[in-house]
This record gives sequence, C-alpha cells and structure tokens, in this order.
Amino acid sequence: MLKKTALVLCAVLLAGMAAACGSRNNAEQGANTGEGGGANEQPVNMRMFINMPEYTDAFNAFVEEYKKVKPNVSIELEIMQADYPTILKSKIASGNLSDVFASTAGGEIDQYAEYSADLTNEPLAQAMNDAVRANMTSSDGKVLGLPVKDNLFAIIYNKDLFEKAGIESFPKTMTELKDAIAKLEAIGVTPFANGYKEWWVQKHIFQHFINAAAPGNTKALVQDFIAGKTTFADHPELMAFFDFIDLTVEHGMPKPLERDLSAQISDFATGKAAIMTGQGAWTEEQILKIDPNLNIGVAGYPVSENPEDAMIITGADQALRINKDSPVVDEVLEFFNWLYTSDYGKSWFSEVAKVIPPIKDVPFPQLQMPQQMQQIMQTEKTGELAIIYSLDSFHQRFGEIMQAYIAGNTTREQAVKDIENAWTQLGAPR
Repeated sequence: MLKKTALVLCAVLLAGMAAACGSRNNAEQGANTGEGGGANEQPVNMRMFINMPEYTDAFNAFVEEYKKVKPNVSIELEIMQADYPTILKSKIASGNLSDVFASTAGGEIDQYAEYSADLTNEPLAQAMNDAVRANMTSSDGKVLGLPVKDNLFAIIYNKDLFEKAGIESFPKTMTELKDAIAKLEAIGVTPFANGYKEWWVQKHIFQHFINAAAPGNTKALVQDFIAGKTTFADHPELMAFFDFIDLTVEHGMPKPLERDLSAQISDFATGKAAIMTGQGAWTEEQILKIDPNLNIGVAGYPVSENPEDAMIITGADQALRINKDSPVVDEVLEFFNWLYTSDYGKSWFSEVAKVIPPIKDVPFPQLQMPQQMQQIMQTEKTGELAIIYSLDSFHQRFGEIMQAYIAGNTTREQAVKDIENAWTQLGAPR
C-alpha cells in the first residue's frame, strides 16, 4: 500500500530458452517441470500499472521466475502510490489503460467493470478462497478482480513496552485505552505512532467504528449513507471515531500530519511509540528490517465501552484487473493462472510476498501478525471489511477532511457534514 513513491521496473525476458508450452495449461506444466517456452514464439510485452510499492521485490521475483516458463514474454511494472485513483482515471480517459491495473475491491469492482476481463471460469478464480472471491465479484455475479493478498486490519502494538508499563493485554474499551495511555506515559513512552500525512490510514481506522455501529450489517449502513438516508447523529458509535483520533493526536508523536508511513513505521519500530494506528499486516517486514526482535501484537480497536466491539478485520481490499481490451489478454490470463495454480505461485504468496494467501490450501506466512490473526480467528469474531463498500474517491476525500480536522482547520461538526456530503457524492459509481 504504501510509500508515496513512483517507480517503473522493467523486466525484459530473453527469448530463446528450451522447448515449450503454448497454452495456459502447458505454461503451468512448464512451471512445475522447469521447462521453458518455445524459441520461435512471438515476443509479448505485458504492462502492469499497480499501486502496491511495498511488494515491488515480490513482483520482481515472479517476473524473474516466469522467465523459465515463457521466455518470450516481457513484463513491465509501473508501480506507484501517490494519487493512484486519479492517474488511473486519466489513463482510462486517454485510452492508455495498461494490460493490468489495480483498484480496491467491493464497490470499485463494479466501477471498472466495463474495462475488466471476466475471470469467473478461469482456474485462478477457482483457486481463490470463498471470502476473497466474494470481494472480487461484481453485483451481477462475475469475478472481475484477482487479489494479491488477503489482509489483516488491526491496531498494532509493542508487547514488550506494554509489559514494561504493566499492561497485561491490549485494552478492549475506550476507558481501558485511556488507562493504558497513562501507564505508557508514566514510563516515558509515547503511546501513538500516527501516519496522518497519508489519507488512506483514516479509512482503515474508521471501518472499525462502522462495525460497531452496524455489527454484521456494515454494507447496508454504508449504502444508507451513500443514499443520504442516515447521518452520524443516528449512530453515536461513529462520533466516537473523532474521540479516538483526538486521543491519538494528543498522546502521539509530534506533527502527525507531517509523518508518512515510513516515519510512522520508524517511530514504532525504534520504540519511540508503543501503538501504530491505521495499518495492518503489510507493515511487518518493514518493521522487522529496523528491529528484527520486536515483539509485535495485534488487536481490535477499542471503539466503545463494549469489549465485543474490539474486533480485528480481515478480507481482500485490493484487486488487480485484467484489461479486457488488451491486445495480449490471453497471455495475461495465462500468466495469472500460472501464478495462482502452479507450485511456484502457491509458494509465492506466503514465502516470497509473505502475505496472507488469498488462495486455498496455502499456509500462512511465518510472521507474527498473520500467525496471531489465525489464532484470534479461532476464538473471536472478526469485523467486516467495510471500506470496500465505498469507492476510493470517497475515502480520499474522507482522509482529506480528517487531515483538515486534525490541523484544526475545521470543526468536528463541519467535518461530519463534509463526510456525509462526500459519501453521497463520491461513495458509489455514477
């Protein structure tokens, strides 16, 4: 998700390796046997425009591996984060849409449906686990997206600092959270590492409060906001979101609007702050690069005085899409079917990308957050992935409104009105 960087990685795969496979099934067989494509196959260039810079190394790895399968195929990766939705729309308007592009799941599956290849009957769709496939499915029942990962959204904390402060477990209520804040500050530790320069962290936090307002029915609540049928005043649990943000700013690292993801991870990984907000499992490897011995904990956000509202959230929030009008659409389908069904592809998710796998019968990576998530899911309820029911155009505006609120440039009352208006204007495809 996440650094505000833009980079283009081109991997040009050499033609002329051993004998071959011309179909999707043969490509998969080649991956498992080590056989390559035929020397006389025509060169193919595949362009991907995606927004997950944290997985650049992992993407580069599957490009290198695919050389062994289809040496005539070159894969060009354009990877960026800053203002991705705006640039994607610009590419579509100019007729320069790449062969593969990214979007969020849920509502944006429908938004870009007219540009997306139908994957319903492809082997990759059958490989997805049921919950993830539902996140990739349009309102008319077509699988139009493919996930890079399942995901975990939780509050992240330093277990050793909590133990040092005498806090036995992460708080489940707002009252308990305030008590934990006091204990951390008593030992000279700043409670919160915030990355509020990034607009998207706000949507990750806010969805936990949506779950508290409409447990098990977040989609209907979001649709009511989009339709203008309800307000924040009808749901006091949503107003508590502002209380939480106020706490994180008051008891967080200085200048929160100047701290991006990198600064937030550094503040947490170096022990300057004990709790990280708005993030999830995708941050673990970056944290451990700074401190390989950090004892990481995950927990649901304390959003109310009801401990049952403190739930982690799981689900696939990002999708890759295959441009249905791509001149190399068959070759792109062949590549992704290989990635989702070959032995290498199955290992790529948990061992190379080290993500929570979105496909069946693949073990979780040996990382602290996914392993804890797996344990929590065995005994506790998890929340719904509420962010997928609104478009990222709304979420970006929502983040900007909250940045203005944090800066003191708008009141809570005005921020609420602005969010409600943004939901009706930007929450769903028009």
